[in-house]
Amino acid sequence: MDAQHLLVEISDYCRRTGMAESTFGRLAVNDGKFVNRLRYGGRITTETLARVRTYIADHPGRGGNGHRPLIVPPATTARATAARAEHARSEIKAEAKTTLPAAGTENPERNFRFFDNRQKYLLFVNTCSEKWVVAQRVGLELANLHPRPPALRMFDAGVGDGTVLTRVMRAMHQRFPAMPFYIVGKEISLEDVRLTLEKMPDRFFEHPATVTVITNLNYNEAPWLVPNSVTAASSLVWREVALTGNTSRDFEEQITALQPFLAENWRAHVSPKSGNPVYERPVVLILYREDHRFLLDSVIPRPGATRADYDLVMASQPYRARAPIDFKARRVVAPLARALGPGGRLLGIHSHGDDPGLEIIQRVWPGENPFQHDRHQLLKAVKAELGTAGRDLNFNAYADGRSLFRYDMHTLPNEISNAIGTSTLFAAWNAAVYVAQIEDARLEGVISDRRYLEATRDVLMKHGGLWFWDESYVISRKRD
Repeated sequence: MDAQHLLVEISDYCRRTGMAESTFGRLAVNDGKFVNRLRYGGRITTETLARVRTYIADHPGRGGNGHRPLIVPPATTARATAARAEHARSEIKAEAKTTLPAAGTENPERNFRFFDNRQKYLLFVNTCSEKWVVAQRVGLELANLHPRPPALRMFDAGVGDGTVLTRVMRAMHQRFPAMPFYIVGKEISLEDVRLTLEKMPDRFFEHPATVTVITNLNYNEAPWLVPNSVTAASSLVWREVALTGNTSRDFEEQITALQPFLAENWRAHVSPKSGNPVYERPVVLILYREDHRFLLDSVIPRPGATRADYDLVMASQPYRARAPIDFKARRVVAPLARALGPGGRLLGIHSHGDDPGLEIIQRVWPGENPFQHDRHQLLKAVKAELGTAGRDLNFNAYADGRSLFRYDMHTLPNEISNAIGTSTLFAAWNAAVYVAQIEDARLEGVISDRRYLEATRDVLMKHGGLWFWDESYVISRKRD
């Protein structure tokens, strides 16, 4: 079953019945975020698909079912409902045989995205220290910046839940307490945008001279806040919010009031060509304090008249590990390098492997190595992609001692013992498969027994814990 076709059915049903998508998810599959995850490329089982179809059939609302009817007589008894559900399951399985690709035939590049499963993402973020360590690594680059008026300009090439961004903003305030900030963050996930905005009130209170921009544009568009296509440009949603008041609570109330705007405009679907999430409508959301508008007048971006020239670009895990190297270079890193201003620095960070996390993966799938390209190969590809445009750029891979850094899974001092708790094992397994970007279809084949937990326990006992290696590189533009 094509997820996009199912989304169309659900959207039509919700529009026809006047039901919110979150309400539909709760009533149909007991998951209020079901439709949102499906829109961002989440995968579902035939059982879940049958439940969705059954709910729509049993609750037609105004105007019918919205898809071909199930051939069972209407009834309200539990037996009739069960029969209808069984009929739906058999119908979906029959469809699957003819419309779904066979297991293992899908492109692995399209099987995994960081936001396919929010539980994996949130569990990883809250049990591992990567966000903290990445922010510390970015903070080291601040000493090498030479900002020029009217502001220090920074671009975050993947905001995520905003943890790294807000930590870096604190470090920026410590080093440049009186300098205006112009900060642009790219993020296509609505839920991540919400999590990021929740952290912004304190930043506007501590550093009033801040202009924060959140956008869902592509990597080759976001630094300049301009869509490439005429069609996208004509539908661009440009929202400017001048925050009033002078307390974090004032700012929080006004930012929270943006939720309906975000729900209406921050939508995405999966590209049938690339399998990547793409925006349905380009959005640029600009936040600053009203009482600093005069000071920030030359910093606030205007439609069609925005420059990049960033002093710092953060690119932490901006691409999938298994993506082709030409995709990483051409579609992600090269556009970000072009956005650097004189003296600007791009800090790239991605997973390195060769750690206990990968050891867990290889015990379950011998020979598995998702980390196909190191920083040296990537920088070589970026340099070739830029050609003559890269003449004034420096490509710094650095030695391992400077490039590699480690982050750990949080555990209590006595937690790694002969009797490791099941919750710790699940957290470690989740972190390992998340970092290695193992697609759900492959996980289904190994979690039917406890061997994967035994492999996880053995590795944790061997190393006394779980950690991972990231590697970093820097692309810098020469100063005038």
